[in-house]
Amino acid sequence: MSSDTAIAVNNLSKCFHIYDKPRDRLLQMFARGRKQYFREFWALQDVSFTINKGETVGILGRNGSGKSTLLQMICGTLNQTHGDILTHGRVAALLELGSGFNPEFSGRENVYMNAAVLGLTREETDARFAEIEAFAEIGEFIEQPVKTYSSGMMVRLAFAVAINVDPQILIVDEALSVGDELFQRKCFARIEAIKASGATILFVSHSGSAVIELCTRAILLDKGEKLAEGVPKVIVGQYQKLLYAPADKVASIREGIKSGGLERLELERESKRSAIAVEVSQAADNGLEEYFDPHIVSKSVMSYESHGVLISEPRVLNASGKQVNCLKRGDTYRYTYRVAFSTGAVAVRFGMMIKTLAGIEIGGAASSATTQDAITYVPTGTEIDVEFAFECNLNPGTYFLNSGVVGVVGEGETYLHRLIDACLFRVLPENAITATGTVDFKCISAFTISSVEHN
Repeated sequence: MSSDTAIAVNNLSKCFHIYDKPRDRLLQMFARGRKQYFREFWALQDVSFTINKGETVGILGRNGSGKSTLLQMICGTLNQTHGDILTHGRVAALLELGSGFNPEFSGRENVYMNAAVLGLTREETDARFAEIEAFAEIGEFIEQPVKTYSSGMMVRLAFAVAINVDPQILIVDEALSVGDELFQRKCFARIEAIKASGATILFVSHSGSAVIELCTRAILLDKGEKLAEGVPKVIVGQYQKLLYAPADKVASIREGIKSGGLERLELERESKRSAIAVEVSQAADNGLEEYFDPHIVSKSVMSYESHGVLISEPRVLNASGKQVNCLKRGDTYRYTYRVAFSTGAVAVRFGMMIKTLAGIEIGGAASSATTQDAITYVPTGTEIDVEFAFECNLNPGTYFLNSGVVGVVGEGETYLHRLIDACLFRVLPENAITATGTVDFKCISAFTISSVEHN
């Protein structure tokens, strides 16, 4: 393994034995291999990848794709059936926190035991104990048996131990839920500090925007296979296309991802997004008046597979109803699109999202907060014109708009159709602007100068 490598996974596979009846386990013991009383379930099959030191890598995949199984094997809490795993550096895992605690031991005793498992000597744990205790915020309960803890207290203590061992490799499962909002923010701030220190981070996430923002690379798993690996924006696009595909299109989309066909399309799309940035930056300004520039057009539109619904005609209108794509800060605009239903749909909601050119979600809205407030039923042949009014509180720059329609299919809610990068608009520059960043929060500065007399 190279000195720059933190994690190397080669042809990793994991098979579980599935028994239909409890007695089949006993029969299998006596069969001595002459007969098989179980079914094989391959949670992972021949997965390989390498992660270099200092990288932050996200793992994406639908439920049941093998993500958690992979993390458990890298951490050493689950043995592989085939393949090799090599790690270089101290590993801390934030998976099923507290699962290794002894309920009869006190919190203090469990801290020392858990820290030893993570590779700390007693002297190192002594030096870190005060920080662990302060981070966990469980007070005098640190001296009480863990069996007296609430589930939240136990998880907080386990997190405090794992996060304070100065890991060189941090493995995080998105299922992590620790305490209240303030404690969660403290946890994530600590993870960000670990990343800044140069540690390697591998984490499972269902949040495409988090992967795009935090990761240097992403890996897509599905049904135990590694379908793709590469630039986060490209992998997130493939994941979302697979996630919201109709059942009869999933197989063809999987093959497209594995063959590299969808990757080429995504790379072309990203190339067009970069070209858009150049074109828009060269566009002429028409004073500070809003207007429509026919050259500012999204060339990177991505359409999800349709569930009998199609979105069309996305555009931005000003207060007088005219189409514009060069907007003024502070004014209110309407984002509109048309939705055609070629089949009936249940519990229908509409949505929009504003994103940066890099794909980071800034904000958006849904037509209703829950499925209970959604349109109960939309019959076949219906067309609906959707409109979202928004105040342009963005600083000068170029932005994308998404369009989406969701409804209940089977037992859950899913996208009936969605357009990524459906519409492009530009916020016009202004002279002497003091706002910074992406969103204008109407900040007002003030300061007081005090004179100091010198002797």
